[in-house]
Amino acid sequence: MLENIVSKVNDIVWNPGLVGLLILAGLYFSFRTRFVQVRKFGSMLRSLFSRKAGNNGISSFEAFCLALSGRVGTGNIVGVATAIAFGGPGAVFWMWVVAFFGASTAFVESTLAQIYKFSHSTGFRGGPASFIENGLKMPWLGKTFAVITLVACGVFLPTVQSNGASTALSNAFSVSTLASGIGMAVLLGLVVFGGVRRIARVAAIVTPFMALGYMIMAIVVICINIKAVPGIFASIFTNAFGINPVCGGIIGSTIAMGVKRGIFSNEAGQGTGAIVSASADVAHPAQQGLAQAFSVYVDTLLVCTATALMILSSGMYNIFDSTGNMIYAGAPELANNYVSYTQTAVDSVFKGFGGRFVSIAMVFFVFSTVMAYYFYSESSIIYLFRKGKPKWESIAINILRVITMAAVIFGAVRETDVVWQLGDIGVGLMAWVTVISVLILCPAAIRSLKDYETTH
Repeated sequence: MLENIVSKVNDIVWNPGLVGLLILAGLYFSFRTRFVQVRKFGSMLRSLFSRKAGNNGISSFEAFCLALSGRVGTGNIVGVATAIAFGGPGAVFWMWVVAFFGASTAFVESTLAQIYKFSHSTGFRGGPASFIENGLKMPWLGKTFAVITLVACGVFLPTVQSNGASTALSNAFSVSTLASGIGMAVLLGLVVFGGVRRIARVAAIVTPFMALGYMIMAIVVICINIKAVPGIFASIFTNAFGINPVCGGIIGSTIAMGVKRGIFSNEAGQGTGAIVSASADVAHPAQQGLAQAFSVYVDTLLVCTATALMILSSGMYNIFDSTGNMIYAGAPELANNYVSYTQTAVDSVFKGFGGRFVSIAMVFFVFSTVMAYYFYSESSIIYLFRKGKPKWESIAINILRVITMAAVIFGAVRETDVVWQLGDIGVGLMAWVTVISVLILCPAAIRSLKDYETTH
């Protein structure tokens, strides 16, 4: 009964209207900014390594890594494989399209976060809740957004992430799910009890290491299968438009899966990147907007593409139609075990190593993602308690730390389908509120961009 209700609510929140709104917003912002994601690509790279403007926040690079740690997660492994399974190789093309336009959305929401950020004893804070209150003059909606973020990112989503990591470790190394859950919770506690600067420092170390290691493995697998690469790109482009006879009948699913997986992966317009961006101590708001636009490229154009090319170059995947019938059987023995597509792709080059490599990668991805979830939640508490007594804020943050660690342990040992959907509902509601707010407040970000271009 509960599962059916939650599932229906999830379908309502994540309806085609939200997907369409996010795409149209990306198109609109691209034209309004005169395709800042192309014109200012060099500035994106330079903004990552700009010096802090003061002593009251984290650096632009630390904010970039923290936002990227939230974006790069299990979806980059399982989500890409699922997109290929139900959309064929052409789904990858539509993920690229969404990332390209989504970069402009990330620029606008992150620039607004900088414009409307506020000072706190731990540094700068803010995000959609702050620009909704101060930009739209709707404090009730800002508080509602903060509560949704707190519950979704602090309670529900860490549970799901830890479940994926504990299962992968159990399969590859026979580690008990309880032991892995406790281990992840302890490591998380060591980081989050150190405050925002420790979170930022860990993210600045773990995230580049995590992404680089995964990319190196992907490059090796692709190079071994280099002869297949020209054909892969041909299949991506032909399948994207239904030209290939195998996938011609699922062109609708090809577009839908590519768009959805792209949106879920890069998170542009969902507000999470804006929460991190507000904490950066930079000389100009647009500077952080450029850094966050680049994080969308890294997530989708690099990490997701690496997964896709590994799977496609190995040929170890299946494609299903809308009724679940297999219309392409590259690895029929894997059926719909999507994570195995990536594991088998690595195994095709390094025998017996695929499962272990993907499991280790998932642990890193999950740890960094849960760390980012905690940061989003802590920032929400700070927003909600910022005008009250510091004692109550401190108590609330410590309670959040304990709950998030408990959620990691709970998720490691329990199936969490309903909790996953509850978290999805929360993120979906965040996306609805954020993208509509950003569309209304867009002129402020455009003015900031023009000022940046004049002075830099």
